[in-house]
Amino acid sequence: MRAVIQRVSEASVTIHREVRASIGRGLLVLLAVEDTDTAEDIEWLSGKIVRLRVFNDDEGVMNLSVAEAGGGILLVSQFTLFASTKKGNRPSYSRAARPETAIPLYETFQRRLEEDFGGEIATGEFGADMKIALVNDGPVTLIIDSKDRE
Repeated sequence: MRAVIQRVSEASVTIHREVRASIGRGLLVLLAVEDTDTAEDIEWLSGKIVRLRVFNDDEGVMNLSVAEAGGGILLVSQFTLFASTKKGNRPSYSRAARPETAIPLYETFQRRLEEDFGGEIATGEFGADMKIALVNDGPVTLIIDSKDRE
């Protein structure tokens, strides 16, 4: 699994010109799933996201998690995070899991993220043409890959 995590002042996802979900302060998580992802990847990545200390404490130091900061989480599927541009100019998405594999893993990840976060998270719609609006706060943007645990 690969995630791009952005600390935001606000974020929303619009589908068919209707706002599907929105959050104020929190994390926008763009998530891609690959065929080799397992329950271990889900557990590790979800835990990592909810424990990231990327929100400022009273001293102005990034020392608080999203829950400690009273923020929300918006989770959006984005298979293009596994794009390969090694050959030519048209990206290849062969590493991204096909929907029949990706959807159950994405849904399991969503449930685990809610469990680890301790509350409901906002989501987009898997496979939909979504418009994402956000105000990146900082900016703070992190890329985390469950297969490359730095």
